[in-house]
This record gives sequence, C-alpha cells and structure tokens, in this order.
Amino acid sequence: MPLIYNQVVYDDCQLAIWEITESFEQMHDKVHFFQGEEESLYNYKSSVRQLEWLSVRRLLREVKGEPTRIIYNEQRKPFLLNSDQHISISHSRNLTAVLLSDTKKLGLDLEYMVQNIEKVAHKFLNSDEYIIDSRKKRNYHMYIHWCAKEALYKLCDKQDINFRKNITIEPFDPDDCGEIMGWVDNKFWHDKFLLRYFTIKNYIVVYCCK
Repeated sequence: MPLIYNQVVYDDCQLAIWEITESFEQMHDKVHFFQGEEESLYNYKSSVRQLEWLSVRRLLREVKGEPTRIIYNEQRKPFLLNSDQHISISHSRNLTAVLLSDTKKLGLDLEYMVQNIEKVAHKFLNSDEYIIDSRKKRNYHMYIHWCAKEALYKLCDKQDINFRKNITIEPFDPDDCGEIMGWVDNKFWHDKFLLRYFTIKNYIVVYCCK
C-alpha cells in the first residue's frame, strides 16, 4: 500500500507519507476534484508536478477519510478550506508527506538525498552552524540543516526569512533520527524551536510543531 508511514508524532500532530507507485491515470481516478481544481492541476506543465499535486490530495483523503480542499495564501502557504486544522506539505521524488494538527503551527520538509548539496551549502549555512568532518556523514548533516530550515520557514509563514541570516540550527551530531534546536530571528520572530528528524529509505524528514 502506498501509505508507508502514518503516526501521531507529537501530541495531536499526525504525520503521513505516501509513496507514489501509481501512474497519473491511476492517481487521477482516485482523487475528488472540487470546482476549478482540475484546471489548476493542468496549469502545471510538468507531469511530475501534476503527479505530486494529485498525490497530496490522495494522501490527505486517505488520512482524513474524506475529500478535503487545499487553498493557499499569497506566500503559497497551504490551508484546509472551512477548517481550523493546520497543515504542512512536502514532496520529493516518489514521496509525498503531510503534517496535520488541530492546535499547533506546523513545518515539514522531506528531501531525497543526493551527493551535491555541499555545492549550495554557502547559501543556507552560517558561521555559527557546525557540520561534521566525517566525509561519510557530511552530506547527510547538511541535508538535516537544509530540511530543518525549510520546516521552520514554513512554520513561520514564509515571511521575511533568509535561510542563512535568519535561521540558525544549534550544533548537533547527526544520527539516524533525533531532535535538534533551531532559532528564527527576524522582524516577526525571535524564537527557539524543537525539531525532530528521521530517515526513510534515502529520504530525510524534518518536522516541527509550535
């Protein structure tokens, strides 16, 4: 079954992950389209993006037990129509994830790990952050930082945040799973956050709830 992870990860925060094994046609037939949604789907020219779009709706229906409409604000932050429930969404390659909570703001990021993240590390790491010397773990350590900053960016409403200048992840040694602390410091936030991370297949997942 494509639902490969479905857990309450923190109080009322539910994290679910879907592995895309279906074709576009198979996924399309399982998704309920609200008015105007099918047009939105075909606005994406990439077949990969279309399948991602479908997989989010398919996963959300599996988790909630009914079709639920996703809407977005100007910063492309997702919300559930006619619901106070919070949602964060992420997808990478063949996995799609959603994080849901009735009471907490959320941030979630999921990334497939490849070997070239060090080439862009200067864009998101700052001088206060620690990256392990181990050649074997260095790339993985950077991915945790990147995903943590993406998760915090989403939780903080994607407003006025530069990954290198406004977000700092406190030093930690990477493991298969764990907890880390991160700071967001800008004109809207000066707060410390607990984030949790784990790996699934060759993906890193980081989430936070506030």
